[in-house]
Amino acid sequence: MDSYPAMEAHGLIGDLQTAALVAKDGTLDWFCAPRFDSPSLFGGLLDRHKGGHFQVSPEGVDYVSKQLYLPGTPILITRFLSADGVGELVDFMPVAGDQPTDRHRLVRMLRVVRGVMRFRVDCQPRFNYGRDPHELDAYPAGHVFRSPALSLAVSLVRYPETRPGEQAIQVKDGGIWTIATLREGEAGGAVLETGAPPDQPHFYTPGEVQELLEQTRDFWRRWLGRSRYTGRWREMVERSAMTLKLMTYAPTGALIAAPTAGLPEQIGGQRNWDYRYTWIRDASISVHTLLKLGFTDEAWRYIHWVDDRVCEARDSETPLQIMYRVDGSPDVAEEVLDHFEGYRGSAPVRIGNGAANQLQLDIYGEVLNGLHEADCHGLQTWVALDRAVRLAGRRGRPADTDRWVRTRNKIYAQIMDRGFHSGRDAFVQHYATDVLDATLLAMPAVGLVSSRDPMWQSTLRAIGAELVSDSLVYRYDPAASPDGLPGQESTFTMCSFWYVRALAESGRLDDATLTFEKMLTYSSPLGLYSEEIAPTGQQTGNFPQAFSHLSLIGTALNLDRLLDAHPRGVV
Repeated sequence: MDSYPAMEAHGLIGDLQTAALVAKDGTLDWFCAPRFDSPSLFGGLLDRHKGGHFQVSPEGVDYVSKQLYLPGTPILITRFLSADGVGELVDFMPVAGDQPTDRHRLVRMLRVVRGVMRFRVDCQPRFNYGRDPHELDAYPAGHVFRSPALSLAVSLVRYPETRPGEQAIQVKDGGIWTIATLREGEAGGAVLETGAPPDQPHFYTPGEVQELLEQTRDFWRRWLGRSRYTGRWREMVERSAMTLKLMTYAPTGALIAAPTAGLPEQIGGQRNWDYRYTWIRDASISVHTLLKLGFTDEAWRYIHWVDDRVCEARDSETPLQIMYRVDGSPDVAEEVLDHFEGYRGSAPVRIGNGAANQLQLDIYGEVLNGLHEADCHGLQTWVALDRAVRLAGRRGRPADTDRWVRTRNKIYAQIMDRGFHSGRDAFVQHYATDVLDATLLAMPAVGLVSSRDPMWQSTLRAIGAELVSDSLVYRYDPAASPDGLPGQESTFTMCSFWYVRALAESGRLDDATLTFEKMLTYSSPLGLYSEEIAPTGQQTGNFPQAFSHLSLIGTALNLDRLLDAHPRGVV
């Protein structure tokens, strides 16, 4: 734990109510329970000394480590390779079901497949972001950590080949640790369980653990089998789809933006937000993507969750918030964890999100566009009115459509008249500036402008010249459009995929395909993306990020369609 692992050196596991991150060195350094937006039990990702961790790493030997997923699943395998031997750590979470529960299990299985290896096993939970004390009770089959709000049981897996006295467990700093030596064919393991009953833990048998693994494997492969995608980038699309599913709260269908909080957009910077909530703006692209892949149940559950938020806002006569908790609660009050040093010293560490009550008019368009997508399968104020007109007309619903059409057309005319800067020969961030913004790349996608319109073509060229670095796209220039915070942002992964789509639809299909392939090289070794990518290629911001993976899927679908229609690259 001498240094923070890179964000891209992590794998994501989860049970559809919460999730955990496991670093390439075998350290579990992020886990919140009982929900995504609950306080952390293991928060070493935000403070390596005070946050808590569960380390399983080779001891006393030089080694390299690699991670992979069991194909078609989020079951994570971390491999340790050394001159003395090769070890494998398997981490997964059995699916928790559709009903909210405090009981969540995380299985850690360790075995040596060649030679002999020694491992340090060090379990140091820290409840409520390291703020709550806990008691530790020892039992023959394991230990139980009890805090005022939550308990964590660590039950051992009893393998018949385990030698007596080989795994003597010691207590240190409120946690437990041991040094275990395993020879080829030998194994060890533990099952972590939150919300466990107060009685003592029990020994798990290898058969019980194997059954949990097979149940988890079969669930994910059955789910993935519903995907309709058979295109050119199947492996990346399916991994992205599983990542999105891992970030979906099963009891309500809400999709969080990311499973982490407080990770910096720039190392040492202050843009450290909590993304463990559901953004209303994500409804449109999420529903569209899920439906295109064939995951209709997930799309319907998500759109119903959004509809419930709209109805609650209407009934209470309060504005629609831009984000909510996974259970629909509007309480996302922001606070700072002053006692955490932050990832690689990036403070302040924020939990909650003060942006919840910002005025963002595009959320109404996103809601209606999502409803429109769902209705068809059976981002701006302009989008809201345009989709409302379409829905009312198709369904014969009573509405003042004449007024809506007039207002929609006035907005369109205003955007064309005032949103296009003649000096820049491009659409701009807002009417009173000449600053470019990569969110303009969404204009053709929502039908506001044709991808072949000369005004859009010149806008795309301007974005490419000013905001694109190789395949990576900056959202905007903070120096030209200050947002009140010091420091710079990295490139936005979502905008980079939008750029690929814009290139393709504008007739530059070869450029689009190459740029997309370059973007795939920026993923983590496991195929995961954070919100942003630094110039060095390092993943920054919260990890992994839903919008990045939604955009990857949407771009792959669009590229496949155009390449199938124009195999020689001429659109």
